[in-house]
Amino acid sequence: MGSSHVSRRSVITAVTVAAAATALPQAPATAAPLAARPEASADGPDAAPAVAPALQEWTGGTGEFRLTAGSRVVLAPRDAGRLMPLAAQLTKDIADVTGVRTAAPLVSATAPAGAVVLRLDGGDTHPAGGELYAREGYTFEATARNVTVTAPAYSGVYYGTRTLLQILLGDELRSRVPAGTARDWPNYPLRGFMLDVGRRFFTPEFIRDYLRVMGWFKLNDLQLHLNDNEIQPPGGDWSRAYDAFRLRSDKPEWDGLAASDGSYSRADWDSFEDTAALHAVQLTPEIDAPAHARSFVRFRPDIGLGGANSDHLDLGNPDTLPFMESVFAEFAPWFRSPEVHFGADEYTGPEEHYRAYFNGMAAHLRGLGKQPRAWGSLTRMASDPSAYDRGITMHSWSNGWYGPQAAKADGYEIVNTNDALLYIVPFATYYHPLGLDGPYLYDSWEPHVFPGDQSLEPGDPKLRGAMSAVWNDLVHADYTEGDVHGLVEKTFGILGQKMWSGAAAGVSYGDFTGRLRRAALGPGLSAVAPTRPEPEQVSFGAAAAASSGAHPGAATDGNPVTRWTSGAERGGPWLRIDLGEPRSFARVRLDWAADHGRSYDVEVSGDGSAWRTVAGRRDRDRAGWDELAFDPVHARHVRLRGRERGSARWSLWSVQVLDTPDLARGKPTTASSAETPSLAAPRATDGDPGTRWSSAYTDDEWLAVDLGTGTPVGRVLLDWETAAGRDYDIQVSPDGTTWTTVAERRGRDAAGEDAVVLAEPVTARHVRMLGLARQTDYGYSLYRFEVRG
Repeated sequence: MGSSHVSRRSVITAVTVAAAATALPQAPATAAPLAARPEASADGPDAAPAVAPALQEWTGGTGEFRLTAGSRVVLAPRDAGRLMPLAAQLTKDIADVTGVRTAAPLVSATAPAGAVVLRLDGGDTHPAGGELYAREGYTFEATARNVTVTAPAYSGVYYGTRTLLQILLGDELRSRVPAGTARDWPNYPLRGFMLDVGRRFFTPEFIRDYLRVMGWFKLNDLQLHLNDNEIQPPGGDWSRAYDAFRLRSDKPEWDGLAASDGSYSRADWDSFEDTAALHAVQLTPEIDAPAHARSFVRFRPDIGLGGANSDHLDLGNPDTLPFMESVFAEFAPWFRSPEVHFGADEYTGPEEHYRAYFNGMAAHLRGLGKQPRAWGSLTRMASDPSAYDRGITMHSWSNGWYGPQAAKADGYEIVNTNDALLYIVPFATYYHPLGLDGPYLYDSWEPHVFPGDQSLEPGDPKLRGAMSAVWNDLVHADYTEGDVHGLVEKTFGILGQKMWSGAAAGVSYGDFTGRLRRAALGPGLSAVAPTRPEPEQVSFGAAAAASSGAHPGAATDGNPVTRWTSGAERGGPWLRIDLGEPRSFARVRLDWAADHGRSYDVEVSGDGSAWRTVAGRRDRDRAGWDELAFDPVHARHVRLRGRERGSARWSLWSVQVLDTPDLARGKPTTASSAETPSLAAPRATDGDPGTRWSSAYTDDEWLAVDLGTGTPVGRVLLDWETAAGRDYDIQVSPDGTTWTTVAERRGRDAAGEDAVVLAEPVTARHVRMLGLARQTDYGYSLYRFEVRG
């Protein structure tokens, strides 16, 4: 389960990940990125629209559906009761994604032209999808007249609406859907994410937003780990250790159990359940015992193993099981999920006591109308696994504690939550402290893949699916829920893809992550926002001000479903961006909504007072993307200044200020070593900030890029992972043999970006980082190695 004992964690190495990386072939790179609208060929049907996760089946038609202000969501009378909340949400989502505000949903037996029709049909089947189609599949049909989503169950209708929204978001004009029919369903019934809120409180707004994001990527199970404690007590004194239980009963007998630094009331939990139901997600609660149970021992010191100074329950105490049964009985009425997770891993007390607790708690949960789930630990905990309740779903989190082959042999249903592949421990030094390995997951992983020789067959009947996890082990570290989101977002859409339709995306890793940036996280969010800029973007998250209107910061927040809209003042409106410091850039990319500018200039300034024009546009007659390129400039402020409106107001989804081109991007890159094949040298120059190169664990390592020809070089950007360099040189060469040092770094003690500006520009074909000394015991690891003129 949870990463709780450092001695166990320390044996997890990159070797286990590398061994698993050979389990699947690399996906072929064949399709276009999401931002490109699928066009019909001159003599063929429309290509499959690019969505994430990718559609299982697509039969192209000809032509397109066009969304207009006259469009609306339509329900048959028999479906109105079940689907009206979704129809209302979809109407709002369409407005957020496209800017088109349509009328309220219509209940009618017939659909007018331009309608988006949602239909429940219990008789709808699809042989290829089978039971998985019956539970969550859908048919999506687009013609010039209508878009129709039909499904046998609510989840399928909901997922069809997410597909529609992603198609609209991927269209340059945000209004066109290619004609054709999709049949879509998941490969696995459980596609999850586990969040440890026990050791770090996450606000209710964050939880609700993550339920929305999960629905966007067709993930369907959010497991909240509701209690836990510090791994090691300070000075051996558990009374000084951090612990928390996050549910807050209003009954006096439970006063003192809930954490004082953040907990969820019944009203909070009901809001989670309502959001989960709307977005087709099961909210699975986890109350973890008999280990990780300091909160319960603090509340009831008499049930601690060996006394009150413990984080384990004394399962030999006859009062312990009844107490824990009362905890579950108190909160079970809150839980709408048919399943409850009761922890049950890493206990160090006598096995016979553990076995009685394990079986007793499973029976108790069934008596409460819930099916039990647990962390698999029977390889280490059980002398005779046959003596343990079989009607439990086991999360296989460690091959050593209870691998999938052993769990399958013992007859358990399994969820792949493997620690070496799927655990994030934010900002630690083990597992994946800065986010999961995206290239490995995309190229080599699916839910049946485990490290070593433990992989199952695809679609194994005992394998319910997979679940990634965030464990907040570092209870005293200074990071926020937003920081955690930044780590999770890197691979959330990739996991959705691999759990839903596997390798069906059919595009390269880089193209797929481009899709994810364009589709972002979906509409309706309040607490989380995109954290991944476009390649070369220097304006991501920059401060913005405007002449009038609302939300100028929406133009630079990286969220494609937020926008700035000007007022209707006389004269041309303007939008000003403060980059925070002087930056070099050579392009500005605009994403216009329907209210677009007709005539406008791009101006730059060093101080925000004296401006000069570097580019302009006249007589623009359409919404969508407009990129203005100019000679490179170095400035802090950028202003889009209107000369002629084109409409009563201006409305912009985004303004991206882009750096001068990265000369190293996609160029041949070599290194002295690579820790694993998935951390090879080209990962540092592929343009994706989520991939990285990592060297062997020695000081004298290097990374070099061949620019192809002699090129003026003025800056080198190194974006270090935690395994960063302390001392290193930047060197250049005309031939890759003779090297000249042009910059030195000594005594660097931080990860992150290091922008090396050369004292004088040089002409070079080859550029390299020569490592002299490391900051850590690991090697050198770079997310990005960029070279600019």
